[in-house]
Amino acid sequence: MLTSCSRQPSFKLEADSEIKNRKHRTSRAATATRLLCIAAVALAAASPASAEQWNKKYTVGGHPSLHVGTDDGNISIVPGPAGEIQADVQTDGYSIPGDVHVSESQVGDAVRLDVKGPSMHFHLFGNGHNSVAITVHVPPDSDLDVSSGDGNVISQPINGNIRITTGDGNITVTGLKGVVKLHTGDGNVQGSDLDGTLAADTGDGRVQVRGRFDSLNLKSGDGTIDADATPGSKIPAGGGWTLHTGDGRVNLKLPSDFTADLSVHTGDGHISLDFPVTVAGSMSGSSIHGKMNGGGGQLTVTSGDGSIHIEKL
Repeated sequence: MLTSCSRQPSFKLEADSEIKNRKHRTSRAATATRLLCIAAVALAAASPASAEQWNKKYTVGGHPSLHVGTDDGNISIVPGPAGEIQADVQTDGYSIPGDVHVSESQVGDAVRLDVKGPSMHFHLFGNGHNSVAITVHVPPDSDLDVSSGDGNVISQPINGNIRITTGDGNITVTGLKGVVKLHTGDGNVQGSDLDGTLAADTGDGRVQVRGRFDSLNLKSGDGTIDADATPGSKIPAGGGWTLHTGDGRVNLKLPSDFTADLSVHTGDGHISLDFPVTVAGSMSGSSIHGKMNGGGGQLTVTSGDGSIHIEKL
């Protein structure tokens, strides 16, 4: 009897163990099923859509205005024939209008185009390459207001009041003429063959521009500034030019007959000048104040940490 009684707990332990094993297997199976369902839903959402395109043409007058904006995408501005604006939106991996929504309007010669991408997209399978690209052909004489929350912006020659901004991306322009304002929160700014008034700044990146300037204001929070002012550039009466970087060198090239009241300072670096300057007050290795070529409008060049070079073009 003692032997029989001593075996009863063993049977109970084995039974309990088997029940626990069955529950564990059932739980694992349920978990696997749930994961497969989640993966199936995610796969459906992540399945890449084929490249899609939206386009529209607008009839406009001789000097139209265009606003084009997107929260996430690259934008290209291209000169086209007078009298029309042609807008093209192309996506890779997104559907239109399922993922990407395009809203547009026209009032007289003013055209507005806004492209909004999806707020969320899965990339569980495949190469995960999804993009939005906007290309707009505008008449050579046009006013532009172009903005991207995250993307590069490129513009070919346009004449007018031009504003280009991106939260995160590079700005590359050529041949712009008029009043030009360029801003990127994080990226490089590059401009060539410019003509008119230029204000360009980046929170973190290089600024490199060349052109004939009536007004020039350049700023980088952290990066080099290279500016070439071609013959005909001048500081207007009562105006001024400003070049500043928080951390980086500044290279400014000017026509040999350029005149200015000069103010140059660097927090850590050296200054070199290729112009005759009549110094006003004291001069040090980190600061110079004086009249260049007899003096003129105010030219201020500063760097928080970097050398400054002002040379003849």
